[in-house]
Amino acid sequence: MPHCPDFDFQQGRWTVRHRRLKARLTGCTDWEEFDGTSEQRPILGGNGNVEDNLLHLPDGSYRAVALRSFDPASGTWAIWWLDSRSPHALDVPVIGRFENGEGSFYADDLLDGRPVRIRFLWLGTDGDTPRWEQALSDDGGKSWETNWVMDFTRA
Repeated sequence: MPHCPDFDFQQGRWTVRHRRLKARLTGCTDWEEFDGTSEQRPILGGNGNVEDNLLHLPDGSYRAVALRSFDPASGTWAIWWLDSRSPHALDVPVIGRFENGEGSFYADDLLDGRPVRIRFLWLGTDGDTPRWEQALSDDGGKSWETNWVMDFTRA
């Protein structure tokens, strides 16, 4: 089976500049910025990948991984997040695809016990500085609050 090239742009080592809202869906406008690193490698014959991250938050560093797999039948990717601070809890997978070099992925989840919609975007994947954005919606996707941005630069 031929591999899906959608995430080939991200293979290898990266330095990452993070920008994250201090509180989500509360009207917060205070952002914190911090550095990190990321390394991605293909698995499943190129129809999946693992992204190993080291995040240097202001109050301490931690590791996390993104695990991604492609379903050729539906043409969609699933992305799971595993955080070393909760090592037995995989986040709900976001599901989506790339169109015209831009990836959009969605899931329904809970934030502090209330239902939310999650959106991941991959932008600028055809250049040297791709960007990942996470946003949440508490109105079913009518409006979005971007709460985390990761800007990638080749290490």
